[in-house]
Amino acid sequence: MNRQQCSDELELNGFTVVRDCLPSTTVAMLLEQILQVGPCTVARSRGGQLYAVRNLLTAVPQIKSLAFSEPLQGLARNLLGSQARPVKGILFDKHETSNWKVPWHQDQIITVQNYAEAPGFGPWSTKHGFHAVQPPVEVLEQMIAFRIHLDDCSVINGALKVIPGSHLQGKLSAEQISQYRKQAAVMCEARMGDVLIMRPLLLHQSSAGSRPSHRRVIHLEYAATDLPGDLKWPE
Repeated sequence: MNRQQCSDELELNGFTVVRDCLPSTTVAMLLEQILQVGPCTVARSRGGQLYAVRNLLTAVPQIKSLAFSEPLQGLARNLLGSQARPVKGILFDKHETSNWKVPWHQDQIITVQNYAEAPGFGPWSTKHGFHAVQPPVEVLEQMIAFRIHLDDCSVINGALKVIPGSHLQGKLSAEQISQYRKQAAVMCEARMGDVLIMRPLLLHQSSAGSRPSHRRVIHLEYAATDLPGDLKWPE
């Protein structure tokens, strides 16, 4: 898929999958670095196995370097404009001892460095020591997420499911989501090295794996705009 096709699919459907975006050698290097993340305030484990790392761009410098390099930075700038840069990174890993499900939702909340009053931003909350806030829809429309698959991902180990075009409806209420979820959904199965690119307002969910195995995903968020006033992106 060329970059124009990628852009067209993202605009129309709210998501697109770039196959074989990262070679197996890069994936192996990333996994090696992630496994070296010891117990800390940004790492979460269960049953002795890591299942999440927040503040990933700081915790694993090699991932920050990747996020700012080709092909990821180039793709982000092609889709959002020349000012696009990574602002957040998280690792998720579904496995036998941490096999969760997530209901239908939009990503309506961003993480920021600090609390500061700004028109249209709120309500506020904190999670794992980070400030989180719901921004105006215009901010979310200038963002995309890259889900980098470090393992093969299918229906049996909790692949993401999405509703194409739902990102075009703006922020949806719980009642609207309940109605929208009746529409046809698409299962986003992926292979190791594939990257799923999606808009934050795309309705999505994932089920617990029926045969859980590692489903390691690096979730990178890119933004093409600075935040107003004294608000700062976290990374």
